[in-house]
Amino acid sequence: MPWRSASVLGVLGLLVWPAAPTAAVSGPYEPAPRPFGASCSVYVEGSRATAHCHNPYLDTDRVQLHVECERWWDVDADSAPVDLGPTGRATLAERCWKEIRSVRVSHLRR
Repeated sequence: MPWRSASVLGVLGLLVWPAAPTAAVSGPYEPAPRPFGASCSVYVEGSRATAHCHNPYLDTDRVQLHVECERWWDVDADSAPVDLGPTGRATLAERCWKEIRSVRVSHLRR
């Protein structure tokens, strides 16, 4: 075999041969975090706020509706917290006397 053919075969052999691992994984294996958090749809109608929540995940999610009222004399309102287990559903509602400034739903892993 001529020397040029041998060198070409040697280069092709290096390209095809699997490479050895260059870096070892250090530290313990950490799995990806599990998905969490109920999905909530929030509706505001006048001075009333309603949230419909559904938890599609395995971990229990404690949801709570928070309503901030527009007027300084109107008391802000927080609903009672509800624990939603897997496939759980809940409807949360609160209101202000007059206008609503903002509405949010908080989530807590249980």
